[in-house]
Amino acid sequence: MNGSLTVTGALRPRILSFISGLGMVVASVLTIDHFFAANFPSSIFEGSFCDINSFFNCDSSAYSSISEIGGVPMGYFGLVVGFLVALGALFPSVDFERTNKTIAFFNALGVIALLLYSVLILKSLCLLCSIYYVFSLLSFYLFWKYRARQDRGSFLTSFFRPSLKHTAMFAVVLLMGAYAMTLYHQARHEAQSGGVAARVVKQYYNLPKVETPSLVSPHRTAKATERFEDAPIQVIEYADFLCPDCRFLNEQLDRLKEEFNGKINIAFQYFPLEATCNDVVEKDKHPGACDLSYMAAYNPDAFPAIHDEIFANMEAAKNPAWRAALAQKYQVEAALSDSATRALVHQIINTGAEYEKTSEHYAHGIRSTPTIIVNNRMIIGTLPYEQLRAIFQALVDEHEKDDQKFIENWVETGP
Repeated sequence: MNGSLTVTGALRPRILSFISGLGMVVASVLTIDHFFAANFPSSIFEGSFCDINSFFNCDSSAYSSISEIGGVPMGYFGLVVGFLVALGALFPSVDFERTNKTIAFFNALGVIALLLYSVLILKSLCLLCSIYYVFSLLSFYLFWKYRARQDRGSFLTSFFRPSLKHTAMFAVVLLMGAYAMTLYHQARHEAQSGGVAARVVKQYYNLPKVETPSLVSPHRTAKATERFEDAPIQVIEYADFLCPDCRFLNEQLDRLKEEFNGKINIAFQYFPLEATCNDVVEKDKHPGACDLSYMAAYNPDAFPAIHDEIFANMEAAKNPAWRAALAQKYQVEAALSDSATRALVHQIINTGAEYEKTSEHYAHGIRSTPTIIVNNRMIIGTLPYEQLRAIFQALVDEHEKDDQKFIENWVETGP
């Protein structure tokens, strides 16, 4: 088998093959860790948010529909492939190399498909995933370049002669590991409404209290009372219509609005991450976010429908033609030039400067979305439904307990 990658070839290609496998392992471990941290944070301080760059964004991948298969994160499959490549370089054999070569081919196809999906559909690229892509394509290239001399005549001969024994053994190991991963996934999910939720509630109450912004947006996505501060749960949601993490938070709040109906007020505090209208952003991170804010703010009666339609069609909302059609549909074409609407949105944006700054480089204390102020405590980033629900339930219980104390101590003074 003259000229093969790992069996009789030179030492350097074999070392490169080991490095490519090790790189895939490390990138996969980091990707798996991020998947669980994003979807099942164990702390109130681990929320995901739009801040640095909207394109290089691992959260979009972690929240996407292809981030997992039956509870098994995609990174797990990369971990197995990388481990096999590294192991094949350390303990080479003809059958092992033939099997790894076949796996490398299908892995490369998967990598290309995921890359195209990320760029064309998600409109973002996960840096951790990109590291895996690089090492995967390097591995495939090495298997192609240093394939056995007798295999050079046919591509099919080169890449489709796996050992059935090795393939069966690897499949069993893959399935056993995948089953263990589903159990871990289930445990992390259940913990969100157990010990983790209790810890998050405690962390929430330990957060310092902040002032209500000087102007609370008059546009609400939930309204239990006329006066904003009269509801047991008061949420001021600094958000950007083109922020993927804001859409994720919106999905959680939609569920919670139903569950806590009549007990929650949510004010949508416009904070588009676009330099056109927001001094926090040095460049147009989310082009079109300012226009969407103006359109949503123009007619209070149309706000709920416009709000929901934008978040339901976030990718389309990045297109100027779609935004023009939206404005026409709700008859808010004048919003982009209406001075009162622009002034209102700018005034709401500027309330972000009323809070303590996290960086001297920025004029605002609030500089990322979503940031929510829940009953005068600030939470930066998104939280899963279970954790938000636990916080909201604690606030309702606290409110009802205070009401009960008032009734118990009430003394009739009339005749």
